[in-house]
Amino acid sequence: MAQGAVKLKSKPAPKKPTGPQRGNRIIKPKKASLISQNNIKKKHAAGLTAKTEKMLAEKAGHLEMLRGGKKDKKEGKKEG
Repeated sequence: MAQGAVKLKSKPAPKKPTGPQRGNRIIKPKKASLISQNNIKKKHAAGLTAKTEKMLAEKAGHLEMLRGGKKDKKEGKKEG
């Protein structure tokens, strides 16, 4: 009595190399006006980030990792 062909086990899929994944490339603008716009945008974004972090540090002043909190204000009054 024929019972059919012997089934072979399939090989595991080859593993892809896991290295640093590359993102999309950013093409920098060549026009002077666009370059200056980008520089201004960077400065404003940095300022907003700094103000936001300072505000959060003031609200959560008990965290010692954040600068500009209650602890730093007390030290400033003692020195001056």
